Amino acid sequence: MKLTPEQRQHFDEHGYLFFPGLFNPQETQNLVDAVPELYSRQEAYNVREKGSQAVRTNFAAHMYSKPFAKLARHPRMVEPVEDLFGEKLYMHQFKINGKMAFEGDVWQWHQDYGTWLNDDMMPTERAMNVAIFLDDVNEFNGPLMFIPGSHKKGVVDAKHDLTTTSYPLWTVDNALITQLVQRAGDKKGGIVSPTGPAGSMILFHSCLFHASTSNLSPWNRVSVYLSLCAVSNHIRRHKRPEFIAHRDFTPLDCLPDDCLIKDYPVDLPWANGMPASAMETSLEEMQVAA
Repeated sequence: MKLTPEQRQHFDEHGYLFFPGLFNPQETQNLVDAVPELYSRQEAYNVREKGSQAVRTNFAAHMYSKPFAKLARHPRMVEPVEDLFGEKLYMHQFKINGKMAFEGDVWQWHQDYGTWLNDDMMPTERAMNVAIFLDDVNEFNGPLMFIPGSHKKGVVDAKHDLTTTSYPLWTVDNALITQLVQRAGDKKGGIVSPTGPAGSMILFHSCLFHASTSNLSPWNRVSVYLSLCAVSNHIRRHKRPEFIAHRDFTPLDCLPDDCLIKDYPVDLPWANGMPASAMETSLEEMQVAA
C-alpha cells in the first residue's frame, strides 16, 4: 500500500494519517478472537493495570501468536512506513493495549521517541507507530488524543513517571502541552481524536505528542500498537527486557495482503515459552560496526 502525495503532505503537516476500516470485519475478528487467551496468561509480558487483573499491555504477541505474527508482516501496515522512510524496517515493539471497560487507565501525555531515546538509545526519530483498532473506538472509551503538528517540535525533555500508572513512561509537563495545543488551534482543532470502527488504522510520527483518558464506558477499547523502526536506526542499548524492546534487527518481509484470512507459514520463536535471555538487560551501549 503506497501513500498518495496528498497523504504524504498531510503526514508531514499533521504528524499522523487515519485509515478508517482499513481491515475488514473477518480480518479484524481473527485478531480479536486470539486476544482473550493471550490476556489470560500469567506472564511477564502481560502488564496489568494498577490494583487490577485487567491487562494494560500485552507485549510481543508476534513472537508466540500466529495471527499477530502475520499482522506484523502485513503490507497494509509495513509498506506505507517503508515508503515514508525509504528503508526496510524491523519491529522495535509490539503491544496489544487493553483499555478495558471501566478499568482501562490513562496514558499520560508523551512522545514515543522520548522513551525510545532515553531507555533504548535509539539514534533518531526514524521510527513510526501504527495503531490498529480491534474494537470500535468512540469518544467515550478512551480514544487516542493527538496534538496536530506537534511532531515538528522535535524530541523534548521529559520526566520519568514511575507512579501514575502500572507502566513507567517518559512524560511531558502540562505547561508545554498547553502551549502546543494553543499553537495547534486551541479549542478549534488543537487536540484531535480519531474514532471509527474496528479495523481502522492510524500511522503517527514518533515525536507526535499523544495521550488517552481512562475508559469509564462499558465498551472495551483494545488496540494493537506496532512500532516500526528503520533498520539503520536500531536501538543501541538493552536497558529494557527484549519482550518490550526487541533486539532482532532483521528486516521485515511482507506476507500477501490476504494473510489475516489465509494460512501462511510464520516463525514463532517464543511459541514454547519466552527464553530467559529475553529478561536480561544491560546499561552498556552496543558497539556498532562501521
